[in-house]
Amino acid sequence: MSDRPGWTDDSDRYGRGSAAPEPEGARSMPRVQRRPAPPRAPQVPPQPQGRPGYGTPEAPRRDPYGAEGQAAPGYDSGYNTGQVYGTPQGPGQGPGHGPGGGHGGRGGDGGYVQGRPAPDWRRRIKIGALALVVVVLAVSVSTYFWADSKLKREVDLSKVIDRPAEGDGTNYLIVGSDSREGMTAEDKKKLHTGSAEGKRTDSMMILHNGSNGPTLVSLPRDSNVEIPSFVGSESGKRYEGTGRTVKLNAAYAEDGPELLVRTVEYNTGLHIDHYVEIGFGGFANIVDAIGGVELDIPKAFKDKNSGADFQAGKQTLNGEQSLAFVRTRYAFAGSDLDRTKNQQKFLAALASQTATPSTLINPFTLYPVLGAGLDTLVVDKDMSLWSLARMFFAMKGVTGGDGTSMNIPLSGQSTSGGNLVWDKAKVKQLVEQLKNDEKVTVTGS
Repeated sequence: MSDRPGWTDDSDRYGRGSAAPEPEGARSMPRVQRRPAPPRAPQVPPQPQGRPGYGTPEAPRRDPYGAEGQAAPGYDSGYNTGQVYGTPQGPGQGPGHGPGGGHGGRGGDGGYVQGRPAPDWRRRIKIGALALVVVVLAVSVSTYFWADSKLKREVDLSKVIDRPAEGDGTNYLIVGSDSREGMTAEDKKKLHTGSAEGKRTDSMMILHNGSNGPTLVSLPRDSNVEIPSFVGSESGKRYEGTGRTVKLNAAYAEDGPELLVRTVEYNTGLHIDHYVEIGFGGFANIVDAIGGVELDIPKAFKDKNSGADFQAGKQTLNGEQSLAFVRTRYAFAGSDLDRTKNQQKFLAALASQTATPSTLINPFTLYPVLGAGLDTLVVDKDMSLWSLARMFFAMKGVTGGDGTSMNIPLSGQSTSGGNLVWDKAKVKQLVEQLKNDEKVTVTGS
């Protein structure tokens, strides 16, 4: 007999078959019941777990497997589910967050990662504006010193003796010379300048800049003037005046800019504050550097001596044409008065078209213009770049606003040598108005 309940001891029959002639029938097997499984632990919401080493002790882990080898409910296996941790989520959302924002629950933000904070555009604009100001200031300062260093301060007005008292405003003596310095034989031929040695004054103007607008007064080179006592610019020797009269441009030819200033001051009684001179080549180069000067020529004219050949109407003149325009005199029956009017008109147009934002703030235009002009300018030792800029803008205002341009008043008479005689009464009145910085009411010739 077997010790196991419900079983008969038939073990000796297994493996030997049955001796009965008929097949053995099915036997009834007793029912065996399995032992009941232990009760499962109740599901507890997971508690926040700190990372070891960061101030929160790690919670003890429960047995991850139940009685049947299944993963216990609520168990976090530690494997990444593809979602990114550490991003701010709403309550009860996001990987590793339970209800109320605690760790351990299922995320609900779809795995989105928080973007970078919105840029502070106000702060960036302030920094960008400050950087721009610094760059502009640095460029402006460097440009100023570069341009200032190019001025040829060769005229010493301290050598001029017996000068008139200074008045209100600033007076510039602007001289266009026939200097061919730096010009090649090809340049001289192209510009119709000839090859004469030395240099002479081709045009002379007084520009007064004051509170009543700028006034430009042309001094014809054929003006009859007296050469006063003077000190030689090179020798330092004093030469006494003898009452000798000559054409105005002869003073420059005799002893240069210092004697010219002395002669102008003596014959007008007006104090000259600054001297500016430019030669043929520099004049043409400035015009070419700004791309030409637009001018309205009222009447067609030609002059083989200067190379002028112009039709009436608006047109843009290049450097060669501009020089021919301001030098022409024989097309006007040899009169220097018509030529001085053309010079005033052209210089005002040149200044007006150069002193524009498109030129002054564009380095590709400004630097060529400064380079072309400053290399050929001869100024007095006290001339600053700021004073030169003020002169230039005053020239621009001659034809606009309260500006005035005129020839010095003439008497209508001439000397036996053809020199032009000034109207002394009108000249005296004009000079008094300029000295006192009053509105000019005197009319010129």
